Amino acid sequence: MEQVEVILGVDTHLDVHVGAVINQTGKLLGTLTVSASASGYLDLLIWAQSFGVLRRAGVEGTGTYGAGLTRVLLDHEIEVREVNRPDRADRRFRGKSDTTDAESAARAVLSGKAAAIPKDKSGAAEAMRAVTVSRRSAVKAKTQAINQLRSLLVSAPQDIRERLSSTKIAECVANCARVRSLGNTPMLQTLAITLRLLAKRWMALEDELKALDAMLEKLTNQYARRLRGRFGVGPHTAAILVTVAGDNPERLKNEASLAALCGTSPLQASSGKTVRHRLNRGGNRSANNALWTIAMVRMRSDPRTKAYVQRRTHQGMSKKEIHRCLKRYIVRELYPLILADLADSKAFA
Repeated sequence: MEQVEVILGVDTHLDVHVGAVINQTGKLLGTLTVSASASGYLDLLIWAQSFGVLRRAGVEGTGTYGAGLTRVLLDHEIEVREVNRPDRADRRFRGKSDTTDAESAARAVLSGKAAAIPKDKSGAAEAMRAVTVSRRSAVKAKTQAINQLRSLLVSAPQDIRERLSSTKIAECVANCARVRSLGNTPMLQTLAITLRLLAKRWMALEDELKALDAMLEKLTNQYARRLRGRFGVGPHTAAILVTVAGDNPERLKNEASLAALCGTSPLQASSGKTVRHRLNRGGNRSANNALWTIAMVRMRSDPRTKAYVQRRTHQGMSKKEIHRCLKRYIVRELYPLILADLADSKAFA
């Protein structure tokens, strides 16, 4: 007897995953809660296959809590689709629970609404992502450290502020790092220790950023050399764009898909006799910022881009609209280079 096809939907969490199985007519066949572990993933897979032939699954959070389950399903040749959070209007009518979210994930796959292919996290793009995530937090912590150090110096006694403060950050940090004693009062003793610790923290983060930047330089030169060869594309911006595309860029159908993913696809803002487009506030904001950086560099130093900006300005376009157009053109230019670089990285692996 031929078995019917069933679809698995999974609502993922840190400690447990909740699965729901439906058939091709949308009938709910059962739900199951398993632990977020290797044995739990296999239990969920075996349980879902007991209802029929399992070829498709919808998983929430394939890049976070559902990453481990996604790898197991793909290893067993199950087609996995990324499922977004259930629609809020639908939640208001149906209520909210893990089982209903899992069922909604399965129905999203059945209806074709869930069409996004999960990112592969096993190649050069994932390596660059790990470095950029670490670098982002180091930059933030370093900025906080120098802001806190300067804040303490501003409110310090005048003689201490004049001796240690400097407009040059490195010099100010070096002065504070050499402090051993500022006085005998509890306030001055505490201030000396705090300034010294903040300075050493800033210096440690500076060394950490140098190491991370060296890693990005090496990775992008090895796995994104075509991208790095373009005007205005540095190691940081190249790493972010490769990371957004992922190690399996075939999930992006065309360069318009990458533009939408980066939040640079133009959105209609026409009304009446006015026909125009507006900025897209969605998409990956880090990738959008990387494109903004490339556009700014080209606007300042690239003769062709300068001529384009001047021409568009004479046509009456605002600076934001020009920037939006430039980012879209940059995506069109870099998309084939990203595909070629990632294809080479797979060949080297």
